[in-house]
Amino acid sequence: MHREKGRDKIAHVRTTDEQGFRELTDTYRHELHLHCYRILGSLTDAEDAVQETLLAAWRGLDAFEGRSSLRTWLYRIATNRCLNVLRDAGRRRPPEPAPPFDPPEPSRRGEVTWLQPYPDELIEDRKPGPEARHSTREAVELAFITGLQLLPPRQAATLVLRDVLCFPANEVASMLGTTETAIKGMLQRARASLDKHRARAAHRPSPQERALTRRFADAFTAGDLDGVLRLLTDDAWLAMPPAPHEYHGLEAIAGFLRVTMAVPVPQGFTMTPTRANNQPALHCRHGEASAGLMVLTLDGDRIRAVTRFLARK
Repeated sequence: MHREKGRDKIAHVRTTDEQGFRELTDTYRHELHLHCYRILGSLTDAEDAVQETLLAAWRGLDAFEGRSSLRTWLYRIATNRCLNVLRDAGRRRPPEPAPPFDPPEPSRRGEVTWLQPYPDELIEDRKPGPEARHSTREAVELAFITGLQLLPPRQAATLVLRDVLCFPANEVASMLGTTETAIKGMLQRARASLDKHRARAAHRPSPQERALTRRFADAFTAGDLDGVLRLLTDDAWLAMPPAPHEYHGLEAIAGFLRVTMAVPVPQGFTMTPTRANNQPALHCRHGEASAGLMVLTLDGDRIRAVTRFLARK
């Protein structure tokens, strides 16, 4: 019945105009955007991929035969657009920023320098299907998104389509132009790899979380290095995409912060609590100008990770 209604809507749009098509696809725009973000890890790339998806769908509307739902058809186009981006050897990585100081040697150089935060207000808390292994909100956390970026592209797409969106194996096979057997194999390998990067269970905002975030902001803006370190776990790490530098452990983080805190905090610098990727965050500002976002990963009453995203130019 739903598929017949979908075909009726498509038939109607084919006889109208682009505005009718837009009204029909706007229902799916937001979830397609989140889907593309999961696979690409970049808000900018996700926005481009959704635009390209809808343009390709509009141009290919006459070829849509209605053998799948409109939603499945759009996801097929979007997924393959994302895979094309990931296959593109010329995919532009953001330039590494030049800090106004000489940073210490990092613990390691991160691979996912294109990672960008996803605002919490754009996350819809959809009830997962019975086959979902990851809730909607868990599946947008930074550790989950980073883990997806480290998978082979088709494995990442398979895991998102099966374990987050709960598309049947046969539909995923059709979307990716392969067999159900191949999908099963890719899914098993993707699950095993992603388990190494999974974050601890997310939690809703709480008074304790807000207090910890505020204490971190107060210590950071005051240049209180010891105060910041007391809020971190012993195995905490610090990352700063698009810079590849990562600092793991209190000693390495202290070495980096000691250098950065030697640079006076600009007058009018503030850190305002917000949320991104279903995690507490701090919006950094110099007066009215944005200076980026710090996303905090919590572990009980302490902070396990700090990911600082510099403001986009």
